[in-house]
Amino acid sequence: MDKYIYLFSHEREPDVGKDSLKETWSSEEEEYAGSSRMVSSSWHPGMPVISEIELLQIAQIQPLILNFGEKSAIKNCFEMLQRKVQTGEILQEFMDLEYEGPSDEFSCGNEPSNRDKNRYRDILPYDSTRVPLGKNKDYINASYIKIVNSGEEYFYIATQGPLPGTISDFWQMVLENQANVIAMMSREVEDGIVKCHRYWPRSLKKPLDLKYFRIFLENYQIFQDFIIRILKVVEKTTGTVHFVKQLQFTNWPDHGTPASTDNFIKFVRLARKSHQRGPIVVHCSAGIGRTGVMLCMDVVFCAIEKNFLAYAGSTVAPYDKH
Repeated sequence: MDKYIYLFSHEREPDVGKDSLKETWSSEEEEYAGSSRMVSSSWHPGMPVISEIELLQIAQIQPLILNFGEKSAIKNCFEMLQRKVQTGEILQEFMDLEYEGPSDEFSCGNEPSNRDKNRYRDILPYDSTRVPLGKNKDYINASYIKIVNSGEEYFYIATQGPLPGTISDFWQMVLENQANVIAMMSREVEDGIVKCHRYWPRSLKKPLDLKYFRIFLENYQIFQDFIIRILKVVEKTTGTVHFVKQLQFTNWPDHGTPASTDNFIKFVRLARKSHQRGPIVVHCSAGIGRTGVMLCMDVVFCAIEKNFLAYAGSTVAPYDKH
């Protein structure tokens, strides 16, 4: 009971301030530093979404027992990486990416009717891997990504932080792809600049009312570097209910690195453990920086568990949901 104090009420979710968040539950009316309580809901009454012990357990990445050949292969990989770091070769490989031309067309995102749907006009999805919406295959700035590693496939949607005019599109995308996990890698506002428009309700009591959807905040839990939210999405036309777990990493500045590698590992592993169906939806602001790191680390952690690092490297291919 030292970590969590229980409170059965409907209160407002707190704003994310500049300081690191405490591992606690809180209401908006209280200071983070002085707050230490849990908000319950009908989704999981009186209990936190996950305990600190469970988080520690899923963050322990235990590889399978390695034979001599596998150990030798991993050792060679590390030696090669160390050599590239020391000689500056790995930095040069990164710098050379700037001169790589686009591998496909992105005409759809440049169409006049779609330009205002892009947060950044120069960051667009390829036509071949973009996520189509509805029967008309309408546009959203989002891409299917499939990463194949040693026969294992990992599916994602990489997308930008929603704009005020694309929130309904975002939820349509989530539901049409039957995704149950959203990983948000940014804050809403960073250095005074809006990075992502809020697409979930602030209050446990008052839902976010959209044209075709009604979004309820059922439960939430705040840790030092990330927030867990349980969202209930109701389709207005059919009454169909969907539950989505949204994880927001709150301590990774744009053009920077996560404040805590331990908490970042917990975050990535929690996203993977929470995944049940559909692609994992991942976004930051533009959907190409922190989002890409999240995808890469998820695959690497899974590879470590299954000894895939001892074999051939992974490949990235378009994701065909059909």
